Amino acid sequence: MPVIAAEAAPAVAADDQGAGDILVTARRRAENVQDVPVAISVVGGETLAAKGVYNINRLTQLQPSLQFFSTNPRNTFINIRGLGAPFGLTNDGFEQGVGVYIDQVYYNRIASATLDFVDVERIETLRGPQGTLYGKNTTAGAINITTRAPSFDLEGNAEVSLGNYGFKQGKASVSGPLGKTVAVRLSVATTDRQGTIFNVATSQHVNSQDNIGLRGALLWKPSEDFKVTFSGDYNLQNPVCCAQIYASVGTTQRPLNRQYAALVARFPGYKVPSTDPFDRLTDLDAPLAARNEMGGASALVEWSLGPGTLTSVTAWRYWDWAPSNDRDFTGLPIYTKVNNPTKQDQYTQEVRYNYEGERINFVVGAFAFHQKIRTSGIQETGTAASAWLLAPGSALSNNPAVLNNVVAINDIRLDNTSVAAFGKLNWKVGDRLTVSPGVRINYDKKDGRYDSVVTGTASNGTRQIVSNDPASASYNDPWTAAQRGVQASQTFEVPYSAWNLSGDINLAYAVSDDVNAYATYARSFKTGGVNLNGVPSLPDGLPALDVAIIKPEKVDHFEIGLKSQFWDRRATLNLAGFWTEIKDFQASVISNISGSNVLRGYLANAGRVRVRGLEVDLSIRPSDRVSAYASGAFTDHEFVRFVDAPCPPELAGGGTGTPIGAPGVSGTNSPANCDVSGQWLPGISHWAASWGGEYNIPATVLGQAGAVYAGYDGNYRSKFSSNASRSLYTDIDGYSVHNFRVGFRTDAVDVFGWVRNAFDRNYFESLAVTPGNTGLISAQLADPRTWGGTIRLRF
Repeated sequence: MPVIAAEAAPAVAADDQGAGDILVTARRRAENVQDVPVAISVVGGETLAAKGVYNINRLTQLQPSLQFFSTNPRNTFINIRGLGAPFGLTNDGFEQGVGVYIDQVYYNRIASATLDFVDVERIETLRGPQGTLYGKNTTAGAINITTRAPSFDLEGNAEVSLGNYGFKQGKASVSGPLGKTVAVRLSVATTDRQGTIFNVATSQHVNSQDNIGLRGALLWKPSEDFKVTFSGDYNLQNPVCCAQIYASVGTTQRPLNRQYAALVARFPGYKVPSTDPFDRLTDLDAPLAARNEMGGASALVEWSLGPGTLTSVTAWRYWDWAPSNDRDFTGLPIYTKVNNPTKQDQYTQEVRYNYEGERINFVVGAFAFHQKIRTSGIQETGTAASAWLLAPGSALSNNPAVLNNVVAINDIRLDNTSVAAFGKLNWKVGDRLTVSPGVRINYDKKDGRYDSVVTGTASNGTRQIVSNDPASASYNDPWTAAQRGVQASQTFEVPYSAWNLSGDINLAYAVSDDVNAYATYARSFKTGGVNLNGVPSLPDGLPALDVAIIKPEKVDHFEIGLKSQFWDRRATLNLAGFWTEIKDFQASVISNISGSNVLRGYLANAGRVRVRGLEVDLSIRPSDRVSAYASGAFTDHEFVRFVDAPCPPELAGGGTGTPIGAPGVSGTNSPANCDVSGQWLPGISHWAASWGGEYNIPATVLGQAGAVYAGYDGNYRSKFSSNASRSLYTDIDGYSVHNFRVGFRTDAVDVFGWVRNAFDRNYFESLAVTPGNTGLISAQLADPRTWGGTIRLRF
């Protein structure tokens, strides 16, 4: 069978599953994916284009073990097997557990995951810890994206798509020689689409798409043994985004007059535009924006030196995030601004040597990373804040001036440095057994600063700083006290540094030429961090710095797998079973510090979590006319021990010790924290699957010989929790999505029509408890049915 770098010939079929051998670079060398003793999924660029997968969010429809949640580019989480990032809280001071690499460059800002793919050759998704082979330590896995390289043969492609909701997408790429030793490649991708939610307050569609990506690469290859690739890219998203809308209302432990229904009733004439979220209506009154700009440059040097290859990857990247949000999720002027514009610069340097021997090969390398983040945030309350946030019935609650124009200016800074040395040995003990130990030593240093200056108007009409300090002259002013209960000034600096040693061992056994078994144990870690969204205040007004540092996660990972091909390599069946336990799991909590003025969410360490499961990947191509695939995952998951978790809304909001049945109190006493040991982890379905296929027949259209084809892709997720602690109100029911396409293609032309979410399934991507625990639940909606057509040209 042929060796296939990414996919089968375009005129035959767009699916790359089940046809011959697929080369990957998951272990930093070109290998047949079936010989790599790692759970890995590979999707080629042709398959991505055919299935309409132009970002990581859509990639989840093909890969059941990959989870993606995003309410805006900054608040984006990628998890593999349910692990990777804390759920529901964005914080500049912690690390991701899933690494995103594009052309071997590590992308620290997860906002890159929301960008469109530009000229992609293939995407490899590696499941499980990868720290002994990759520059930045990754405890849950890695997404390794490879773009198309410059070519010494003139070539190009172009693509145009049009669809409903005003969808317009264009892509183009051209590559060729500039001389005998120099080649260049230039690529562009742009996407524009009207939003799928209508804002009645501004008479505009929101949650739109407005993306452009540019990429250029210059290859200098003076000899077969030496080459340098210089790359640069620029990406911009500038949509009217991002709205989370009314989903439902539940009962909490707050006094009834402080829950959603009673609070809304304080504003005569106000009514949410629809209580059915799938009417896709909202009335958010604050401006919405999600400008997400990212770019960078890199130099990749590859030098065949002796029996191996020396590789150097030098890169600089920047990120500029300029949002505008409505964080009260209503059409009332409660919060008029809650925006955290952020700028980041990162520098990375990786050097490694790949040795290739008859019985032994190895990779040794070093990695250095430096990141500078500066966030200049603002939070401002409006005229409805007093009635919404203060105790009803009080004179202050009835006075809009008390909380109107209370402004917090936040200066958040992080300097983050990481250096590491790593190595991986592959020792072929016999003809069939290979033993592969790996080791990594890592040093991390973080210097964080949080400075929030809050000002408000005191009862005497003067503008003063809202301080936590009891010695402050205005501390006991009634207006100042009310403002302090909503937001107060706080300043602290927190340093963090630590060494970590981790490693793994992998046993691979070739049962036959087409059947390989493997077993892996990894002892890994996720770097500790610092809380940079503020921390609770102690009774003396000082910040509780003992909770400002997040300890590293300690990961024990076990995995066994079987990779097989049969039917003359027309079919592939891969199985994997895994068991992962994490001590000091980084999770969202709510303060229960005695004397704290304001309940504040921050990151802390849960005792222990466990995720274990089984995965299966099957693909077949019985002939050049037919291909099919099916992937499935069963994942069992729980907090083994988490005794001080944030309570779900139905148990939160009431005062501790309040008697059952006290006036104005619903339900039972409200604990400061809840024991969720034994409960589900958020974001993980027990069952997930994807499946599909394509059939084509030879045909001649307008004198052009090619193939007419029809394709189908489906995916399913069972129920999962969408809250840090499982709630009655935030479970998301299981759903399935079905996509179809039909078209005609030759080696030069591909014309097809498509429909996605063909049966117009209404489902939530996420549900969230809104600030203040009023009982209001907000929703992030998935796309409705979309349809359109695409024309692709190649030369």
